[in-house]
Amino acid sequence: MPEVLSARTALVTGASSGIGWDTARLLAERGATVLVHARTAREGEDAVERLLTRGIAAERLHMFAADFTRLAEVGQLADTVARAFPALDLLVNNAAVMAPERCTLTDDGIEISFQVNFLAAHLLARLLRGPLSAATDGRIVNVSSSLHRTAAMNWNDPNRVKKYSRVAAYAQSQLALSMGTLAMAPEGSDITAVSVNPGLCDTALLPLYGRVGAPPAEGAAAVVRLCLPAFRLTNGEYYDGGDIAPTAVAVHEDRSQRRLVKLADQLTAATT
Repeated sequence: MPEVLSARTALVTGASSGIGWDTARLLAERGATVLVHARTAREGEDAVERLLTRGIAAERLHMFAADFTRLAEVGQLADTVARAFPALDLLVNNAAVMAPERCTLTDDGIEISFQVNFLAAHLLARLLRGPLSAATDGRIVNVSSSLHRTAAMNWNDPNRVKKYSRVAAYAQSQLALSMGTLAMAPEGSDITAVSVNPGLCDTALLPLYGRVGAPPAEGAAAVVRLCLPAFRLTNGEYYDGGDIAPTAVAVHEDRSQRRLVKLADQLTAATT
């Protein structure tokens, strides 16, 4: 019998399609109250409507819209969620974009995949630390990628303006997400944060890999497994297939972690 999550509240970012939508569905089907995040209200309303047609009770769903290419909207999302839900059990950082063919900076002056795929997650984790700490078993699950193992941080030019490659930019964003996971659950916060490889799935990011992907529901199942209270997690680790998996060396380097957090805090300082 599936583990019941009726007493749990989860924020799932990027829940309008793909792995995010199926993650929201699976959590809601287990009884969780799900905060369905989408880039726009229209996309969010459509996602909720599709969840309702799957038999999810309307009272379990709450829609939130925020464009992660604007850090101010990430901050507004966190503030709205914290006011409405003073205790938040789960934060699933799933929102992601494929790096464009050409280097593209947001209005905040940051390479778009680095901002959406990592900085937004970093900022949400920091701003929602209070609600997550208030939960009995607050968890953060960052949806990363095995591509992070091929990446290297370009510390001198994180926007990669001078030598841009869409694959390198996307991989860097995933490396940053896995490397920054431990800092999202600092000692004494009573939060556990992990990253996970959901596997190669048929989502909007698939063209970057150039291969056939599994249904998004399979990736979502891997994410939801880590959300279950019965599944014991090791803080800061990277999971694949339900097990702790090898990572890029930098993921567990204290110096690299501190350097990344300092960079992320500087880039998001204007939002807090």
